[in-house]
Amino acid sequence: MTQAQIITGLDIGSSNIRAVVLQQTHEGGWQIIGASERLAEGVAKGMVTNIEDLVSSISECLEQAERMTGLPIERAVVGMNGTHIKTLESTGVVAVAKADKEITEEDVERAIEAAQAVATPANYEILHVIPKDFTIDGQSGVKDPVGMTGIRLEVATQIIMGLSSQVKNLTKCIYRTGVDINDVVFGVLAASESTLVKKQKELGVALVNLGAQTTSLIVYEEGDVLHTAVLPIGSNHITADIAIGLRISMETAEALKLEIAQADSSKVNKRDEIDLARFSVNEKERTMVYVKQIAEIVQARVEEIFSLIDKELKKINRSGLLPSGVVLTGGGAKLPGILELGKEKLKLPVFAGFPLGLENNAIDKVNDPSYATALGLAIWGTQGAAAKHGLHLPSFSSVDQVVGKMKDWFKSLLP
Repeated sequence: MTQAQIITGLDIGSSNIRAVVLQQTHEGGWQIIGASERLAEGVAKGMVTNIEDLVSSISECLEQAERMTGLPIERAVVGMNGTHIKTLESTGVVAVAKADKEITEEDVERAIEAAQAVATPANYEILHVIPKDFTIDGQSGVKDPVGMTGIRLEVATQIIMGLSSQVKNLTKCIYRTGVDINDVVFGVLAASESTLVKKQKELGVALVNLGAQTTSLIVYEEGDVLHTAVLPIGSNHITADIAIGLRISMETAEALKLEIAQADSSKVNKRDEIDLARFSVNEKERTMVYVKQIAEIVQARVEEIFSLIDKELKKINRSGLLPSGVVLTGGGAKLPGILELGKEKLKLPVFAGFPLGLENNAIDKVNDPSYATALGLAIWGTQGAAAKHGLHLPSFSSVDQVVGKMKDWFKSLLP
């Protein structure tokens, strides 16, 4: 089994690290052969806060996946999240090179490179340059200009950037576990690979990844990325609200959130009560609380998350105007009642995002919204990021350079 036939997606979240391993079948398709998750330490809001802790968390997760597959993991496609990620629009213009004015792939690459030459802030690295559409001699809306004729080629792109220090810290952690990096991908962009179909992206859809400490959003229309955002709020805030509201420990609040919490308080009978002693090691006394009270605390925070998502949609004039609605992934998407509340608040259809398209086999746990990003990263690796956009993009230069330098540096340290 060559390493080329095995691809690993590694999703480093603020509360959990998940890995999904795909293997190529004889027919040329891909199947899931391993999946593992571990609690993340050394990460907060998608940012690396302690390298040692994160290295050991990643190592444990990868070891678990290796035990499951019986194969060594030598390389991975790594997800990058966090509130430091920025996006900006940029255009690049070039003159068509050939004498007969036929546009070639080289012209397209030059146009994309011209767009990439925008003044990125000094301490940022470009993660992705995503071409949205091309304009040939003033005629806009061209999706693939190769083979067409024209004098002036213009490309509109969306550039996704991450803080240089965070990209370096993350790559350093991965290399210290002894794994090579195939690509660094913006997490929610990868999640869209495993949960959205082409038709949804054409009609207009928002994918929302509800993580532990951040919520990331990506909006597609006409098959292109229209907008991305990372909000500094996640499902851990719900746990904290329950802890403060009921004056209980975070552990008890987390257990309540996972077992009892409901995002839509109107669905709860106001006489239902539960005993906190059932959920806590420390509480010996019987303490009864109303289930409705917990639901009201949860609902207030979930409504706030949806209002922030709506605010992002208003920025691009798509509030209530996405025909394919909103797809929720991440652990937060499993909260009972969240879909109904989302429909009411966003005035759009809202669905839970389950991974699609892979022959779902023995590994049931991957069929879960919280695995969408890890699986999406592995799928990203199977397709090759450039081929996916139907274009041969210039290699994401800055990240490749950082990764290359890191690799050389680590090799110099090895005995």
